[in-house]
Amino acid sequence: MTVSLTEDEALSQLNPEPGLVILMCGVAGSGKTTFSMKLAAKGFTRLSIDEVIWDRFGRYGIDYTSEVYPGHVAEAREAIKDDLRQLLVQKQPAVVDSSFWSRPHRDSYKDLIESAVGTWRLVYLSAPKSLLLDRLEERGRRFDANAAFPISADILANFFETSRRRSTRARWSLPPPTAGFTRLSFRGEPQTS
Repeated sequence: MTVSLTEDEALSQLNPEPGLVILMCGVAGSGKTTFSMKLAAKGFTRLSIDEVIWDRFGRYGIDYTSEVYPGHVAEAREAIKDDLRQLLVQKQPAVVDSSFWSRPHRDSYKDLIESAVGTWRLVYLSAPKSLLLDRLEERGRRFDANAAFPISADILANFFETSRRRSTRARWSLPPPTAGFTRLSFRGEPQTS
């Protein structure tokens, strides 16, 4: 089922239940980290690919080169999956802070969760391009794990163009709702306080 909610409505409906995993989906700057931190405050264990990369390898372009970044991402994804497996064995609720734009990437998490008899929800965040650009400009001035990879206006524009072209072939569209699947999108801007 697809439901459009405000941030407060979504937070009131997403409660830390045993074995529930929230998968955050959205482009850089859409509010995934902010929202996942709010879920963590409610009792979800937050797993962040950006923070794993930062902790293990440092900052993109400073502590390692762009050429090794894909390998770091792959290693961080496996680390997140290992942590998630442990949380699922313990029936702990979790939120995975990653973009999940790739269907195979989403499906690999879905399969992992379902094989552990957990349930999952995909929370899709969208924001107007102008707001994303403002947020990414602010993020570019920070020096922390959640701002480790620079997203320029050109990269964002390329993302929008690529997703527009591919969406006509349905390769970038979100999967259709199925049992155990809820797609949420926010009306209005996610709150930061």
